[in-house]
Amino acid sequence: MITVLAFLFTLAVLIVVHEYGHYRVAVACNVKVLRFSVGFGRVLLRRQRGDTEFVLSALPLGGYVKMLDEREGEVPPAERARAFNNRPLWQRSSIVAAGPAANLLLAVLLYAASHWVGLVEPKAVLGAPVAGSLAERAGLSAGDWVRAVEREGSAPGEDAPRPVRSLSDLRWQLTEAALDGEHLLLHVSDADGRSERRLRLPLDGIDTREVDGDLMRRIGLGSAYSEAVLGKLVVGGPAERAGLREGDRVLAVDGMRIEDAARLRETIRASVADGAARPMSWQIERNDERLTLGVTPSLAQDGGQPIARIEAYVGAPPETVTVRYGVVDGLLEGARRTWEVSVLSLRMLGKMLIGEASLKNLSGPLTIADYAGQSAQLGVAYYLGFLALVSVSLGVLNLLPLPMLDGGHLMYHLFEGVTGRPVSDAWLDRLQRGGLAIMLAMMSLALYNDVARLLGLT
Repeated sequence: MITVLAFLFTLAVLIVVHEYGHYRVAVACNVKVLRFSVGFGRVLLRRQRGDTEFVLSALPLGGYVKMLDEREGEVPPAERARAFNNRPLWQRSSIVAAGPAANLLLAVLLYAASHWVGLVEPKAVLGAPVAGSLAERAGLSAGDWVRAVEREGSAPGEDAPRPVRSLSDLRWQLTEAALDGEHLLLHVSDADGRSERRLRLPLDGIDTREVDGDLMRRIGLGSAYSEAVLGKLVVGGPAERAGLREGDRVLAVDGMRIEDAARLRETIRASVADGAARPMSWQIERNDERLTLGVTPSLAQDGGQPIARIEAYVGAPPETVTVRYGVVDGLLEGARRTWEVSVLSLRMLGKMLIGEASLKNLSGPLTIADYAGQSAQLGVAYYLGFLALVSVSLGVLNLLPLPMLDGGHLMYHLFEGVTGRPVSDAWLDRLQRGGLAIMLAMMSLALYNDVARLLGLT
């Protein structure tokens, strides 16, 4: 229920803001607005206010602002000056651009608000890197705290070391650098802020065709650092039978040092030989005393593959930080993040167009609904950040130079500005048909990706 409500609220906010941008600028340019509609199809609610009829329609997957226009019907001579098609080119362009601009402005405010509220996120203290990965070869190890990053080769003062406020901030900066194929210099210390050093992380060879949760694993970064401490044990499970207790700290398994909880979980899962769980020798610390215990896991299935389990919670909660900004800094951060997400979105669309990125990166309404529900359950700040992300995506999408979108209409106006004449009706019809076909193809692909993700096929 939370997912449905969060999704509907997301749609309502983004549609209303987008269409209000068109409406507000149209009114400012003295264009008569006939209808402001949220949704399509059968009208559920209507209210007349001045020249404009405000309606709520049954299908909440979009909206529109209908303006007086001689191309769509007869206009009384006394009102021709207020028809959209008779306004100066710069006014028509401003009205068209106002919708996406409103979404981008909303994103700035939403990102700012999420930082004003404050986000509780894992500190950028890293768990054990994936064995043999780029991160491990760069010298990163469990417990390293990444304090700042900088792009290698930047001119002095051009790209000063940028502080890393949280693990999600680090992941964002790694994603940007990986897409650019650039190397990062990581300013790293131990978890207590001592033993500072710089490590070079080359990202030019990372496969960025799919920007998803596996991108960090391809780099070699897993979850936040979590101590290899046991939590609650299942009564009668393998861990309890072996004599393990809640609070035990695992030091080594079969003589291999255990750096953190992630490495311990991997070791447990992999302790399978010839289709059976393999006994292990654990060295633990309990009340300042070191013990050696034999642990024989149980066998389970994960995705058709046999894995071992000890039926106990593994890992202490990771250390967290509260990322919060003041009023001015929050606005600046909101503007910066909106710009970065916009550029990243355009870059990914460009890469998909030329085949350098997978079309699996396209997401549709089912994925948006799923993320809306998840973010709403995490708290107000996370939901505001999610709203901002979708608002940026909507603004950028509508600025693409495709017929049917605001960007396509801006291309028509650009043609008119250069040639001094509007696009002919015949060409408008052809372009609209082509744009509709492209949009339907994109929506179908996005919906297919959604269903594939939900069914675990990707």
